[in-house]
Amino acid sequence: MEISEFCREIESYLCRKNDGHLIRVTGPSFDLVAGWAAQGVPLKIAFSGIDRYFERYYRHGPRRRPVRIDFCEADVLDVFDEWRRAVGVVTAVSPGIPAAPRQASLPEHLERVVVRLTAARAGGTIGAAFDELIDRIATELDAARAKAGGLRGDARRELIARLAALDDELIRRARETLDDQVRADLARDADEELTPFRHGMAPEPLSRAREAAIDRLVRERCGLPTIAFG
Repeated sequence: MEISEFCREIESYLCRKNDGHLIRVTGPSFDLVAGWAAQGVPLKIAFSGIDRYFERYYRHGPRRRPVRIDFCEADVLDVFDEWRRAVGVVTAVSPGIPAAPRQASLPEHLERVVVRLTAARAGGTIGAAFDELIDRIATELDAARAKAGGLRGDARRELIARLAALDDELIRRARETLDDQVRADLARDADEELTPFRHGMAPEPLSRAREAAIDRLVRERCGLPTIAFG
């Protein structure tokens, strides 16, 4: 996608988020958004960052004035950084990319995972076929929470390895519940996200990044948490 087209898409999306109020992406704002495109920020990742800003904005009450794209910069870069780490894409660090936020402690992580698993089931984002798996994982995580803060050395490493295995199982089952068309759509979206980085990646890392990108999209579609830690 050309930078000018990327900026037009961002402008159109921002207009929709602002209930039709057009805020032009020109001048310094154009330079800002062009910088996202130059860094390889996938368009849908930029949209997710804009969504994150609007969610926080509306959390404080009714909309007071149209949102400028400049206000969304930190959220867009945060989501981009999360995406890069999730799919394993390595890029040159730009001065505009913020430092990664503090990682939650292991007990905090386990608590958040249990809450999100419960919310996913209650919200209907996953089917009844997941009930047995969710119950089993939640029971295992509850037991892990009781001792996670005091684990050290090999015991802690074993728990972290177990969390990674549970995460793999959850995503594998989620993939299996999707029909062929949805899986094809998600694979196409993953390929689109990785387009800016294809030429700089060897086949094996690119294949791993593609699978990780598909997993991320499956997780997002089903509202599933990341069980793996670290």
